[in-house]
Amino acid sequence: MFVGLLSSPLRSWSFEELADWASRNGFKGLEMAVSPTVKQLDINRILTGGAGPVRRILADKDIKITSLAFYSLRILESREEQEFLKKMIEAASQLEVDVICTSAGGPKPGKDKKQTIAEDFPGVFGPLADEAEAHGVRIAFENWFATNLQGLDHFQAVLEAVPSSSLGFNFDPSHLLWQQIDYIEAVHRFGERIFHTHAKDTEVLPFRLREVGVLGRGWWRYRIPGWGEIDWTAYITALKEVGYDYVLSIEHEDRFFGPEEGFLKGREYLERLL
Repeated sequence: MFVGLLSSPLRSWSFEELADWASRNGFKGLEMAVSPTVKQLDINRILTGGAGPVRRILADKDIKITSLAFYSLRILESREEQEFLKKMIEAASQLEVDVICTSAGGPKPGKDKKQTIAEDFPGVFGPLADEAEAHGVRIAFENWFATNLQGLDHFQAVLEAVPSSSLGFNFDPSHLLWQQIDYIEAVHRFGERIFHTHAKDTEVLPFRLREVGVLGRGWWRYRIPGWGEIDWTAYITALKEVGYDYVLSIEHEDRFFGPEEGFLKGREYLERLL
C-alpha cells in the first residue's frame, strides 16, 4: 500500500510540474482528475499520440497514475459524459492505468436511488463495463452520498444491476462516518470490489450536532487524514485483511490547509501508519 493524491487542488499546474512535485515529496501515485475541459491531462491528446510522453514523465519521476477520475451527478442522463467515460477507458489502457474512477450518477426525477440503479444504471454502465473489460480496465465508483451510491444497500444494488467483475468501488470512508455507517464492516463486505481508495477524514463537531441534530447542517466537515474521526489504523488493517494493496489517494477538501501543505501533512500522517 502507498500514498497518492487526487490532483484537483493542483489543477493549475502542468502535468510535468505536478508529477515532479509529487515525486519529490514522497507521493507514489496520482489520481488524475480529468474532464472534457481539463487540459492538465488532456484525454483527447492522449488518444492522438500523447500517451508516450506522459509515460516517459512518469518513468522519469518514478511515480504512477493510479486512476483517471471524473466525478459527475449527470452521468446517467448525459450522452456527452458517457462518451467521455469511453474515451477515459481507452486512454487509461494506452497509459497502462487499470482503473478509472467515477460516480454512479444521481437519482432520476421521481425515483429513489434504488429505483434509479435498477432501471437506469444497467443501460449506461452495462455497455461501459463491456468496454472496460475489453480494454483490461476496471471502473471504480466513489461512494459520494449525493450520488446513487450512499448506503451499503446501494453498494449491493449496483453490483446486482450490472454483474460485471470490472465494476467496483473507489472506497471513501469519510462519507460513511458521518452517516453512522460502519466503514470497517463495509470494507470486509465489499473488499473484493475495492479497486481504489480515497484518504479523506471527517471531523464531527459535537457542540453543533447537539444544536441542529443529524438532519441539520454544519455539524461535520471534511479534513485531511489524521484531523478527523476516522480510525486510520483500523481502516488500513481492514484493507490489508481483504487483500487490498494499492493506493491511499488523499482527497484534499480541508479548508484549514492550502493544497500543498494539506497534501504533505496527510502523507506524513499516513506514512507513519504504513
